[in-house]
Amino acid sequence: MEYVYAAMILHEAKKEINEANLSSVLKAAGVEADEARIKALVSSLEGVDIEEAISSASIPVAQAPAAAPAAGASEQKSTEDTKKEEDEEESEESALEGLGALFG
Repeated sequence: MEYVYAAMILHEAKKEINEANLSSVLKAAGVEADEARIKALVSSLEGVDIEEAISSASIPVAQAPAAAPAAGASEQKSTEDTKKEEDEEESEESALEGLGALFG
């Protein structure tokens, strides 16, 4: 993960993401850099729009649980609603997996 964080720091600082810059950031953080991993990350990021990747893989903020219904007012979710929520969760997980694959 340190390698991905280093690349994100360079991106945020508007610096070129290359082997020398990644090595410098990792060294400054006290991480012993693996040149093979650095080369692999740099090559996998070539041609990638990092801003687009970050925005498309944003992690949803946890929401507070809904208040319990009043006594006697029991509502049940329909099977359709439950299936829709499961599909949305799978879609979010799929997007996050895609980002993970992007950064190796």
